[in-house]
Amino acid sequence: MKAGGALSIWFFTGISLAVNGFIILAAGLYELANPPKHQVILGNLHANIWWGALLFVLGLFFSIRYSPARERARLAASSK
Repeated sequence: MKAGGALSIWFFTGISLAVNGFIILAAGLYELANPPKHQVILGNLHANIWWGALLFVLGLFFSIRYSPARERARLAASSK
């Protein structure tokens, strides 16, 4: 990566997934601690906890895998 070069779109995708996953996971945990008055069908599966955790983990993976510092180190190693 050159000075002032472009960043990978996957880095920003990872940040977006991680932030949205954290918000969904936090809402699911809040709902688990304070159950709603009227339960929905299949509400006992807590889909928002599972999907929030999955999005958060995928977001962390993408943002770490395609981080600018890691890309810079990879490019420096390949140019030797």
